[in-house]
Amino acid sequence: MNDKTSVPVIRSMTHKDLPSIIEIDAKLLKRKRPEVWEAKLAQLEKRPSMYFLVAELDGKVVGFIIGDASAWEYRVPDNVGWIDTIGIHPEFQEKGIAKMLMTELINLLKNRGITHINTFVNWRELELLKFFAGSGFERGALLNLELKV
Repeated sequence: MNDKTSVPVIRSMTHKDLPSIIEIDAKLLKRKRPEVWEAKLAQLEKRPSMYFLVAELDGKVVGFIIGDASAWEYRVPDNVGWIDTIGIHPEFQEKGIAKMLMTELINLLKNRGITHINTFVNWRELELLKFFAGSGFERGALLNLELKV
């Protein structure tokens, strides 16, 4: 988005996008996890309720978001959606791309009859918390408990 005419295209992910997604994830987490992304892709192929969107700019994938319309998680009602993952290439952050991805995913979930969307965020990730708050998310009723073994 260096020049003012470039606007990202939000579209469904394809198999050819996987290397770019793995690269973005590795830049964000400082480690490669191709097996995680292969598993997510396999899930996508089995679950029509799942959305895997990418933001493409000038032919390059610069971000992604995964969401799902499901009742199978945590015995929640059918009208609940989930945001699994969002990632934006570091060079393209703070340019509105995450907001574009989020808006598109929310619209897709709304069109499926979803009335509530949940996600989990590490409470130490302040920038991510700010992003979700800016997208209208508030603290929900679920509480994550963890046991290290």
